[in-house]
Amino acid sequence: MLTTQTKDSGWLKPILLAVIIVIVVRTFLFSPYTVKGASMEPTLHDRERIVVSKTSNWIGDVKRSDIVIIKGSSDNYVKRVIGLPGDTLEMRNDQLYVNNKQVQESYLHEYKLIANEKYMKLTEDFGPITVPKEHYFVMGDNRHRSMDSRNGLGYIEEKQIIGISKFVISPIKNMRTTE
Repeated sequence: MLTTQTKDSGWLKPILLAVIIVIVVRTFLFSPYTVKGASMEPTLHDRERIVVSKTSNWIGDVKRSDIVIIKGSSDNYVKRVIGLPGDTLEMRNDQLYVNNKQVQESYLHEYKLIANEKYMKLTEDFGPITVPKEHYFVMGDNRHRSMDSRNGLGYIEEKQIIGISKFVISPIKNMRTTE
């Protein structure tokens, strides 16, 4: 004896499969986030939507200068990784030194020009400090308007890093990579 399937059951499996794929991708691979505030300007702007790779949670590929999403107690934060576990950091005369080597922060070029015109420092001096094991030191690109490892967030534990920003997807006219 043959059984007949109803026409309605044909669409259920593809929809269920699509929902499962979306859940897996958003949970383990990529997820969209919205930037809130001006702490990452000029790199990222308030209300831009970014795509974040979550593979750093299980691959552990966070590098210096990556833009990361950090899980806070009530909010998530978008910041740039300045120091890796074990790094010694020092800021002198607007110049970053990591492990006693001068680091060029090309992403700050616009702000350094403005700061020089106004005879002001972009970043106050600090350090030398050593980043603890399994922690990171982060700062916003807009150093005057950023709560970060210097002034409120402290060192960031590895488990607080949700992922690494890869693309700006919205508004469409601003689409670009964030690396």
